[in-house]
Amino acid sequence: MIIMRYNFKLLSLLIVGVALFGSCKKHASNSTGWNYNDEKNGGFEYVYNDEQETGPGLVFIEGGTFSMGRVEQDVLYDWNNVPRRITVSSFYLDQYEIRNVDYREYLFWIRRVFYESFPEVYYRTLPDTLVWRSKLGYNEPYVESYLRHPAYQEYPVVGVSWTQATDFCKWRTDRVNEMIMVREGLLDWDPNQMDDQNFNTETYLAGQYMGATKELMVDYANPDAEGRNVRMEDGIFLPKYRLPTEAEWEFAALSYRENQFFPGDERVYHQKIYPWNGHYIRVDDHSGFAAEDIGQIRANIVRGRGDYMGTAGALNDKSDITSPVFAYWPNDYGLYAMAGNVNEWVMDVYRKMTLEDFDEFRGFRGNVYKTPVMDPTDPHILDAPDELGRMKWREVSDEEAFDRRNYNTSDNINYLDGDYESSIDYNLDDANKSVKNSNRMYEEGIEGSAYDTLKLKNIPPEKYGSIPNYRGKKDMQSMITNRIHVYKGGGWKDRAYWMSPGSRRGLDQDQSQDDLGFRCAMHRVGSQVQK
Repeated sequence: MIIMRYNFKLLSLLIVGVALFGSCKKHASNSTGWNYNDEKNGGFEYVYNDEQETGPGLVFIEGGTFSMGRVEQDVLYDWNNVPRRITVSSFYLDQYEIRNVDYREYLFWIRRVFYESFPEVYYRTLPDTLVWRSKLGYNEPYVESYLRHPAYQEYPVVGVSWTQATDFCKWRTDRVNEMIMVREGLLDWDPNQMDDQNFNTETYLAGQYMGATKELMVDYANPDAEGRNVRMEDGIFLPKYRLPTEAEWEFAALSYRENQFFPGDERVYHQKIYPWNGHYIRVDDHSGFAAEDIGQIRANIVRGRGDYMGTAGALNDKSDITSPVFAYWPNDYGLYAMAGNVNEWVMDVYRKMTLEDFDEFRGFRGNVYKTPVMDPTDPHILDAPDELGRMKWREVSDEEAFDRRNYNTSDNINYLDGDYESSIDYNLDDANKSVKNSNRMYEEGIEGSAYDTLKLKNIPPEKYGSIPNYRGKKDMQSMITNRIHVYKGGGWKDRAYWMSPGSRRGLDQDQSQDDLGFRCAMHRVGSQVQK
């Protein structure tokens, strides 16, 4: 049997389509007048689908314009996150932080599929449980039990690096799309996937992995064939799960949609300091809550020096460390713990945020453009997947980007802040064009006269750091590098200052903390308003 339609949730849309056009085949092109989905004229396909399915765990965030940046007093005087107006497209965001049970499900799958042949894949996926240790505190019980014990399974996972969080998002994309394929009758469950023979969205779309095929889609272009695999044009697969951008995260945390004078008049009457209205961490009598909630702490934070949970008999946040991801009230988007509990990773590479180095539309720093690796014997064929069954990617070469107007190199992390053009060494007449993409201000790998001079003097690299004012390869003077990523939201160890969505900090992409977790986001395709 061949699957002709795939999403039973869209049955009403199909009925409307049949009523309007008699049948799918009678819907004609406005350009040529030829019928869509008609094998008689070649079988060009038109899919009747105008609404994106909401993936598991996600909440729709209707986008718009807002004032991004610091609204509280700049107590650190670092001039970071200068307020500016930008626009964020609609997107999806996890309602809760990723829990221990979510991450253990991930570990279970990785172990089942890869451990026998590639145990290192499993080990590099494990959270760092040693983040709980403190030189002057006894936290060994958390080292032993926080990730695994069922009492903590609804608590946010911690000890996860930015790299690990990004890998989790990729894995989640494939598992959700595999589930959709099974639900629509296109695949059978295959619990025996091993090594490179596992369902991967990219390799499936590229025709490099078939999976446990159950049924095929109807192929109007080849009516005599058994059918075909799912294509991107079918709209069955969801976009990729990923970390949110900083702009998306801050927009979702502030949830200004309820702060208009009248619904739909676009006039936001005041800014928020926290993900809720008002100036207080506690529920006040203007919040619309029940009388018994007045005075309750709204987020899991440190109330004052040495006060992590309050007084026995009247615990103010009822949590010594983290708390269950649903323990406090959601914001106006229905998102929980956008302040407190744990900080959360976002995609962006950390820089001091100014007005000039941020796009007004979907602002983001961290673009490194890539392209699939092609077969070395045939540049028109994709190279075989890697040993884990994943498509191979490489950075776009400068030669490939040479004639483009919107970018001219693959790595744009340093653009306007750290690249050659933004350094004090910039000279239009400089003939050494190889330095144009160097990480002049922040990163290792500084090329140029200073480094060359040291080499000519036969000074060993281990001595570079002892040379005054030298920004060398082996001894960086800046804490800001291209490996530092932003995290936001404040955690159970933080004061109220860090609860503001405009506050921000950075950490190396391979480091982790006991108060740092993450949640996933997804791009919204098509209409910016959910029907």
